[in-house]
Amino acid sequence: MIICLRMYYSVFLRYCQGLGPLYLTNPYSLLKLLYMNQPELLAPAGNLDKLKTAFAFGADAVYCGIPEFSLRVRINQFDFAKLDEGIQYAHSLGKRVYVTVNIFAHNKHLLDLEDYILELKKIQPDALIISDPGILSMVKKIWPNVKIHLSTQANCTNWQSAKFWHEQGISRIVLGREVTLDEIHEIHEKVSEVELECFVHGAMCMSYSGRCLLSKFYNDRSANLGDCTQPCRWKYDVELREEKRPELPLEIEEDQHGSYIMNSKDLCLVDSLEELKEAGVVSFKIEGRAKSAYYLGNTVKVYREIMDNGTLNITQPIEELKKSQNRGFTTGFIFGKDKVEQKTDKCHEECEWEFCGIVTDYLPSLLGSFGKAGGSGTDVRIKVHNQIFVGDQIEFVVPGGENFEIKIEKMYDEDMNEVSEAHGGQGKSIIIPVKKDLPKYTLLRRKVRNL
Repeated sequence: MIICLRMYYSVFLRYCQGLGPLYLTNPYSLLKLLYMNQPELLAPAGNLDKLKTAFAFGADAVYCGIPEFSLRVRINQFDFAKLDEGIQYAHSLGKRVYVTVNIFAHNKHLLDLEDYILELKKIQPDALIISDPGILSMVKKIWPNVKIHLSTQANCTNWQSAKFWHEQGISRIVLGREVTLDEIHEIHEKVSEVELECFVHGAMCMSYSGRCLLSKFYNDRSANLGDCTQPCRWKYDVELREEKRPELPLEIEEDQHGSYIMNSKDLCLVDSLEELKEAGVVSFKIEGRAKSAYYLGNTVKVYREIMDNGTLNITQPIEELKKSQNRGFTTGFIFGKDKVEQKTDKCHEECEWEFCGIVTDYLPSLLGSFGKAGGSGTDVRIKVHNQIFVGDQIEFVVPGGENFEIKIEKMYDEDMNEVSEAHGGQGKSIIIPVKKDLPKYTLLRRKVRNL
């Protein structure tokens, strides 16, 4: 009997560990997940470290892809070996990886598609995300039992479309960002057998579900092949001239210098998650495969805490989300098109915080053993992403734990030499005594000096 109980406890503990540190310290969160039909929190992953960061901060699943068939060609470090490692890592935690195959393919792409799908089949991601009917058809022939999610690029915005795609073998639909809450309700009611996923946070495209031609026009780099250069974020001087009245131009501008007329504010639905859940959404998706590990970890942490606890211990969620780079926030189309807001005066908001580094290891009392730091506690190795100086007031953003601040009194390089400053971009690490046990992937941030 005792052996049996120990076995079940061991399985339960491994399951909790797979869900992340929050569930080890907060049993209520685990009960909510098991018994209250908790939606999935789905995060972006632009490389293997970001994948692990997303899971450390509480994501249930990530989406990622290899550049050739993904809508992220640049700032994407995945190949098959790294993708395989990421999938194995996720599965060891009881989590999931969805691979994007969501370009709108030309004939040339089809030549390599079969080999690509066969390679993906070997490493067994949990689903493929597809937008192109031709790619869908080929995948069904090559790998008939794989789960397929319909990309938001496919512009599914009504229940008849959802029904059609489900009949083609789609198990989950990533809804177009243009749908309203009422439309989500109706789609779920009429096609309840298909899962619904929607974006809840991140950049909004000025074009219909990302089907934009501007990047191709200006730079010959197609957004629909994953190589968007974001010309919607550029500054424009704009005139409208009616054909028969060229002497009467109408200027569209914020001020005398021009306007960011196509620059949407960022989507933020952190205050509407319960409404989305009641409407039938089973997966909350965060945008940002090309964004920093800091943006990723901080955003996932906020949404994880809201989903599990209904509140944040630190501050209001919007204020916490503003601590990473943003364009201001909008609820998008979810409550009607009159709620969509543009950021017309500049490309981004001025963020008061900057990403300094990420904890890669903790070293219990290592510095003390060298006789340099003194005292007890834990020292952390930090990969530097921005400049850090002795005397800086740093805030640690802790996965599954409470954030805290320290003033850096001492720093050391890898050879245990005391240093007064460290700079990012050199691939170097520093060691800081913090006298706390900090998990790997803890993030460091600091108030911007010139604000």
